[in-house]
Amino acid sequence: MSELRFGIIGCGVIGRLQARVLTSYPPLAGRARLVAMASSSRDSESARQAAAETGCESTDVASLLARDDIDAVSVCTPSGLHAELGRAALAAGKHVMVEKPIDVSVRAADQLIEAARQADRVLAVMSQRRFDLASRVVRDALEAGELGTPTSASVEVPLWHGRSYYASDGWRGTLALDGGGALINQGVHSLDLVQWLLGPVVEVKAHTALLGHTGIGVEDVVTASLRHASGALTSLLTTTAAFPGRTTRLAVHGDRGSAVIDNDELVYFHAADAETDTLAGGGVPGGQPGRPPPPGHGRAGA
Repeated sequence: MSELRFGIIGCGVIGRLQARVLTSYPPLAGRARLVAMASSSRDSESARQAAAETGCESTDVASLLARDDIDAVSVCTPSGLHAELGRAALAAGKHVMVEKPIDVSVRAADQLIEAARQADRVLAVMSQRRFDLASRVVRDALEAGELGTPTSASVEVPLWHGRSYYASDGWRGTLALDGGGALINQGVHSLDLVQWLLGPVVEVKAHTALLGHTGIGVEDVVTASLRHASGALTSLLTTTAAFPGRTTRLAVHGDRGSAVIDNDELVYFHAADAETDTLAGGGVPGGQPGRPPPPGHGRAGA
C-alpha cells in the first residue's frame, strides 16, 4: 500500500489528536503521513503551535488545498463548517474525512455527498466506535445469526457537561455551528452504532428539552423511539444534564440472544444453543464455546 499524505484543517482538540495519531501511531508508519495543518479561523498562531507539536508544516486553508503533496484532507472544524470545507477539498481533488457529525443539516450533508460523487473521491465520516473490538464482536454475532432475529435495542448516553464545556469554544451550544446539543454532538456515536448493528432507521418519534443548562441554544436532553427497517425497535436517551455523568451503554436483543456494550466494553453476551433454548457457554456472560471473550471484555453484569 502506498503512503497516504494528509492535511488537517482545524487545530483544536480533535485536530491535534488526529495529528498525534498520524505522526506517532506505529501501525500507520509507512501507510499515512501528516504533511500540513491549517486553522479554519485564520488563526495562524494556533496552526503554528499545532504543527510544531507534530513536526509538520503550518499553512492556511487555501494553500493546504492547493498542495499537490497532499492526497487526503481531514476536516476537524466546528460541525457547521464540515460540508463547506469538505466540498472545497473535494473540488481540489482530495479525498476527505470529516469529523462527526457530517454537518448540521441534511441539505449540507447531501451537498457534500454529491460533491464526493462528482469528484470521484472518497468521503468518510469519523465513526470510530465501529472499530472497537466489542462493536465488531456484536456485529459479527448478528451477521452470523447467533442472536437470532434482532428485536430491540436500548441506547443510554447519560453525560454531564458543565458550563465550562460550552464556554470553551464560542461555537459550542449554537445552532449555526454545533447544529444541536446532546444528540448531534454527544449521542451521535451511539446512534451511528445502533444503526450499524440493526440497520437503517425508518421512523422516529422524539422529544427534546433544555433543562440543566442556561445560555445555550440547543437541547441537553433527548429521548426517542426508533423503528428500524427490519422492524426492530430502539429506545434512546442522550443527555449532557445527568450529573455527574455515567458510562454510555448500548444493549442489543434478539430472539436467540443479547449483548451489552458498556463504556466500550462487551460486558454481557448470551446466545441460545442452536437446537435448544439453553444458554451457550453455560450462561457465563462474555463468552461462548469456541469463541473466548476478547481480552478485557469478559466482565459480568447487565
